[in-house]
Amino acid sequence: MVTFGSLFQALEVVFSWPTLGWLLIGTIIGIVIGAIPGLGPNLGMAVLLPLTFRLNGIDAIIFLICIYLGSVYGGSVPAILVNTPGTAGAAATTLDGYPMARLGRAKEALVVSATSSAIGGILAGITIILISPLLVAVVLLFGSPEYFLVALFGLSLIAVVSKGSMVKGLTVGAFGLLISTVGYPIATGSPRYTLGIIELYDGISFVAVLIGVFAVGEMIKLSAEEGSIARENFDLGGPIMPGFRIVLSNTRTLLKSSFIGGIVGAIPGSGASISNFVAYVEALRSDEDSESYGEGNPRGVMASEGANNATVFGALIPTLSFGIPGSGSTAILLGGLLMHGIRPGPALFAENLYITHSIFIGLLVASVFILLVGLAFLPRLVYFTKIDTNYLIPIVLTLSIVGAIGLRNNWIDVLTVIVFGIVGFYMREFDFPIIAFVLGVVLGPIAEENLVRSLQISGGSLDIFWSSPLSILLILLTVASILSPAFQQSRGDATD
Repeated sequence: MVTFGSLFQALEVVFSWPTLGWLLIGTIIGIVIGAIPGLGPNLGMAVLLPLTFRLNGIDAIIFLICIYLGSVYGGSVPAILVNTPGTAGAAATTLDGYPMARLGRAKEALVVSATSSAIGGILAGITIILISPLLVAVVLLFGSPEYFLVALFGLSLIAVVSKGSMVKGLTVGAFGLLISTVGYPIATGSPRYTLGIIELYDGISFVAVLIGVFAVGEMIKLSAEEGSIARENFDLGGPIMPGFRIVLSNTRTLLKSSFIGGIVGAIPGSGASISNFVAYVEALRSDEDSESYGEGNPRGVMASEGANNATVFGALIPTLSFGIPGSGSTAILLGGLLMHGIRPGPALFAENLYITHSIFIGLLVASVFILLVGLAFLPRLVYFTKIDTNYLIPIVLTLSIVGAIGLRNNWIDVLTVIVFGIVGFYMREFDFPIIAFVLGVVLGPIAEENLVRSLQISGGSLDIFWSSPLSILLILLTVASILSPAFQQSRGDATD
């Protein structure tokens, strides 16, 4: 149900000056922040939040949310060029984006990324504007049991991504879960596996783990090679249309990924760090050429990037509707809303609907701007892949360490980057699926926290996990995910 009066009012607000200027500035700042590994939207928004004090409320919120959107996209640039996800939402982009760069197709990958991010966000934004009242009702259906089952479903995807050896996939997935148990969880009220080190009470940062596994691990591997990242010769000034056509010719993957991103983003506690992997795994599962994923398949880049920007749109639903921030970025945004006298709640979908529409339309305009920047300027960064590794490796390692320090100003994060760089190197050497490990690290805390909370609510009864139709649906999806590899194998055997 859409009120066209509020839409027209929102259009007038967004395309007025200086609102449009703050929108463009926020998007550019976000892209730059996202492209620097370890910074991410949380730090950028937190640092710049006080500077919005003199802006009017809508300008300030649009500025902050465009930083969020821009940084989520910007994380794909280092993910593709140097196998370093600038943000957690670009982790899955490395799986095929970087192999494309190694094959001399970095420009194509950057164009696919920009186009998928922009179109995926636009599709999610238009859909959410049209059906936002319905989405609010759906979000209300999720409680702690449903959150746990969503995390469990995500963990079940390890069965899908474990190419070759299922044992290896389960092993590194369990290792990822183990890493996520370190710290001082609210669920238990006592520190675990901290060895008496106070700096470990906050746990091991999964962003530091990602930087180590992807960036440092790859630099260790490159240190044994001569030349540059791109192993193949290619035309540095080639056209952008091939990458653009790839996206337009795979609309099914893009639509599905955008839908996944919007839905996952609307679930508090989720985010781009989860949605990009869920979309990637679903694309892998449903693709007839699934064996090419991880080797430079552009549909893998499409799936991840189509989902992560759509997640930003979805994340606004619980934040604006109930004042429930689903991530650090939306928590900062919530602070900005309250600081400027905009109170989240039903009023933002009733008498103040024009404010909500202004935010969403602002994000739609920012998505178009991302597309223009991604097609016109960022493909020039393809030259980065031709830098000699003797110069590139020290640069990337330095940025990784600086990024680790910037996460929490905790020396443990620096050690984490180094240690998991070595771990990531050996995972590659012995063909352990890194994506299974990452799923364990990211989803472990979400699963544990909501499992404990659900059992506290039910007094220890497991009946709470199948007491609603939504819970039963999530259980069926999890079972189907676990059994799908065996089904596909049996079908393949029958065909042979």
